[in-house]
Amino acid sequence: MKTALIPVFLLSIAQFTLAQEPKTSSSLYQDVTLSHLPYQDLQQLSMDAALADLDQDGDLDILIANEHRPNILLINDGKGKFSNESAARIPQVNHDSEDIGIADFDGDGDLDIIVVSEDDQTNELYLNNGDGTFSDAGNRIPVTGTSNSVVVYDINEDGATDVLIGNNGQNAILINDGKGNFTDQTEERFGAFIDVTQDLTLADIDNDGDMDLLVANEDANRILINTGKGFFSDESAKRLPYRDTPEESREVDVADIDGDGDLDLLYGNVAAFVENADRQNRLLLNDGKGNFTDITTTHLPKDNNRCFGVSFLDIDRDGDMDIMTGNTNGDQFGGMSPFSVYLNDGKGKFTDDPSILPESIRGRGFDIDFADLNGDGIEDLFLCNRGSQDFLIFGKE
Repeated sequence: MKTALIPVFLLSIAQFTLAQEPKTSSSLYQDVTLSHLPYQDLQQLSMDAALADLDQDGDLDILIANEHRPNILLINDGKGKFSNESAARIPQVNHDSEDIGIADFDGDGDLDIIVVSEDDQTNELYLNNGDGTFSDAGNRIPVTGTSNSVVVYDINEDGATDVLIGNNGQNAILINDGKGNFTDQTEERFGAFIDVTQDLTLADIDNDGDMDLLVANEDANRILINTGKGFFSDESAKRLPYRDTPEESREVDVADIDGDGDLDLLYGNVAAFVENADRQNRLLLNDGKGNFTDITTTHLPKDNNRCFGVSFLDIDRDGDMDIMTGNTNGDQFGGMSPFSVYLNDGKGKFTDDPSILPESIRGRGFDIDFADLNGDGIEDLFLCNRGSQDFLIFGKE
């Protein structure tokens, strides 16, 4: 059974300021946290962030799932400087917020928000009023659960964005009627199975034109193959190699790491709630048909981090997909851990390169977002740093 993350506030203001002072500068990235992000409560617990143009002014804003506190909405001025407009734009309620999905659920041309919650089992749905302010429509979500992950996609191909939720328990599929009303079709589309799910990722791993579902669990991970229009078959046993030791996966991401046209897998692993879990992240190579081989020992650096966030991204801008991980290695989710960067040699073999990021970037990494936030055509980084100020890092020319 998953134990809830306990709020731990270990940084004093003096420690935070020291942590933010860069010792060296990166040739590719610049830490602009203090000048471009509002000085938020040092006790914020950022679990996830989503980047989207929520106020329809042409730039990306930031929504933060803030555990045990009201969620945070940061509005972009167009040049990557953000103001905290949460109180004026989104209901301010305390939930155990974990993960975010953004889409036009009600078909009116603007972006709406779903946030799933863990301990208080409250899934939040906020409909956009058309001006970047949001109204509570949580009564449209017909399921509750101890939820850690949400993905949004038109899974039944009817033109409306549906919702998939990963739970400690039965995962769920909610089908949208096109107007933002949802029906629970879990049993007929998933079948019954109980997991302790931390992450869901949709990807066409078998190259048949529809989205399959990768399920990262605190127990055995799963691969669910889409058999058509959002009905799934569990094919984990024949497609996914399992370790002989316990594996507690926090996230799963996909990318074509070796340039062969199919999607490979990366599992970000921790040792938090599963006894004797192997912390080593895991890299799996696709044969082109959605069957995977474990290439961790030959292609991924050995690590002993507790990796709560993973992302494929071209962080060195050389045309292939690199890896970045957010790590939280201290006891009870404390301490100051570096984010890790692994560079791809173009053929899917990765090497550790700590020089890519400014040395100021240490904390408790839970989420990684990579997009152009200041409008200069270069992708930037927003990093969720649970228990302290999040990080904003601009890419430099």
